Amino acid sequence: MIGFRNVSKDRTRRRVRRLAGAGMVLPLAVSALVAGGAGTSAASTGSGPTAVVSMGDSYISGEAGRWKGNSLTNSGNRNGTDRGWVTGSTYDPGKVYGTTAGGCHRSDSAEVRSAGAIADVAVNLACSGATSENVFRASNGGVAFKGEAPQADQLAAVAASHDVKVIALSIGGNDLGFADIIKDCAYDFILWNSYCYDDQQYGVDQKIDQVMANVGKSVDEVRAVMRGAGYADSSYRIVLQSYPSPIPRGAENRYTQSDWSRLNTGGCPFWNRDSDWARDSLVPQIAGRIKGVAAAKGVQFLDLRDMLQGREVCAKASKQVSSTVPASAKTSEWARWIDNNESQGLIQESMHPNYFGQLAVGRCLALAVAQPANSGASCKNTAGADQSGMYLTPAP
Repeated sequence: MIGFRNVSKDRTRRRVRRLAGAGMVLPLAVSALVAGGAGTSAASTGSGPTAVVSMGDSYISGEAGRWKGNSLTNSGNRNGTDRGWVTGSTYDPGKVYGTTAGGCHRSDSAEVRSAGAIADVAVNLACSGATSENVFRASNGGVAFKGEAPQADQLAAVAASHDVKVIALSIGGNDLGFADIIKDCAYDFILWNSYCYDDQQYGVDQKIDQVMANVGKSVDEVRAVMRGAGYADSSYRIVLQSYPSPIPRGAENRYTQSDWSRLNTGGCPFWNRDSDWARDSLVPQIAGRIKGVAAAKGVQFLDLRDMLQGREVCAKASKQVSSTVPASAKTSEWARWIDNNESQGLIQESMHPNYFGQLAVGRCLALAVAQPANSGASCKNTAGADQSGMYLTPAP
């Protein structure tokens, strides 16, 4: 069985407790040199192959890149959705995540890998579960994570051996507690028959000033490393991005909230009121604050709040994959559902852009890089199109 589907309420209550035990790492790591032949020879500062580097958390590391949509079929290649399938009932997440399977989850479809030819080399330093302190240099409060040095210290090695042109940064979600917010809102749907938005909004408001200070410090740490490596600020760009909503507004959910279909079939166990809060209050609030940090630090802002519009888990405009509905970037969901039983992959993949979503956000990054280095834009999708339909509009 997949997600929360086809289980009794009692069994669901028992199983949902695993969600807390698993710690649902969301969202909301130089062994990480990937793609394009990372090159091993040392080069003088600013020389060598050009590089685009991603830093931060699971929303840019490539978490959930294993999945091409969501399917209720729990065997074989899950109707073509499971890119980690080998044969029979054998699965190898390393096909997608390489040596980071079960850890940082840097997928082969991660944003910097999917952005196309914006640099000779794509270097993914981001790690699922990372907070701002995992970005800071160790000399300035940074903390190692999952056996790897702080990401800014890793960046120093990349900057010395490559000509870094773009650094894409996604950070702050784990500082704010995305995982706990999603977990608590799911609990309130499944167990307590109550809303989460009011308590969660209060918690967000208490934390967000410090979180944004940490986001700003993360940018400062990147700047410090690059200056230390001899780069002028104008010789490369930092793209600071916000987060998309993995669930739709209540009115845009194809499953009614009056029964258990959202839980047992859709893998999106949230009340309409909480869904509306997440989509129209929380995600815009975070985006607005990150935009403010980008402006204050003089870096480029990439707004992803609407990137998954109509492609979210349970969205009316998208479909689950089945034996008669093939996996497709044009019709399938672009985010991973909540698989609390971990019968398909790990729970840390839940509520992240999947393979299709990552192709889309990679296209967003490519479009952003074609704009001025201090600009701000919102990336959106074209209904019924694949990632080639992504386009930019002025950021709200």
